Amino acid sequence: MTESIIPSEDEHLATGWEPDAPAEDTLVRQAVLVHASWPLAVAAALGRPRRRTDAWAGAHIGDRGALTNPVFLLQPLRERPVHGPVALLAEIDELLPPPLPYFMLSAWPTPDLTPHGLVLLGHPPLMVRFPSPHETVTPPGVEVREVSDAAELAVAERVLVEGYPMPDLEPLEPGELLAPGILNGPTRVWLGYVDGRPSAVAAAHTEARAVLVEYVAALPGARGRGVGSAVTWAASLAQPDLPAMLVASDEGRPVYERMGYVAVERWTAWLRPSG
Repeated sequence: MTESIIPSEDEHLATGWEPDAPAEDTLVRQAVLVHASWPLAVAAALGRPRRRTDAWAGAHIGDRGALTNPVFLLQPLRERPVHGPVALLAEIDELLPPPLPYFMLSAWPTPDLTPHGLVLLGHPPLMVRFPSPHETVTPPGVEVREVSDAAELAVAERVLVEGYPMPDLEPLEPGELLAPGILNGPTRVWLGYVDGRPSAVAAAHTEARAVLVEYVAALPGARGRGVGSAVTWAASLAQPDLPAMLVASDEGRPVYERMGYVAVERWTAWLRPSG
């Protein structure tokens, strides 16, 4: 009986992280794939360098800004050879040579990368909202509009930088983070207005049968008016039949939990600072 369940020496035991594994093999795989496709889409619209291998995906979106250049692991780093971290970081350096900054997200615990010049940012929670009915109620004085042209996208970009905030991106040139081509694919962007003034932004990116909610920000003067929640709902319901996903901060986690998001697991975040 025991022998019948022991795999043969040449039998492949699926991990779910093979390059040809189905996107919907697990919820976490969907999350990894939709996150990995996001910087590639942003960079493609900007005409900036990007790269995807079996092990990682990343993009050179800008020359400054700690969170500008995302890198996402597509396989557990521990499954690579003993020299895996060295080889992986060397590959990333080809796309993002020092002193360019980048931040790396891994769905799995990683070896200590501090000897390689990276700084551990923490272990933010991956959060998922499963499809369920929701009737959005827009607060008084708040309006949400989907971005449809370059002029509106430039406004959304400015709200993002000022609302996140991203002081290391000042001064910001229009089109430095978001180019109009982003609107022609699987990405949608919304602006929230308070009393007619653009005050909040959120984006939704669809890939691997999942929706990634990204670039959520509200201007400080508009907080407490419900405009941030309104644009987040718009992005979360961009494809109401698909799960919506995001990586939250611990501070922001309660906000998303009130929207029906649940924490699935914690990821690992590293930063390679500029300089």
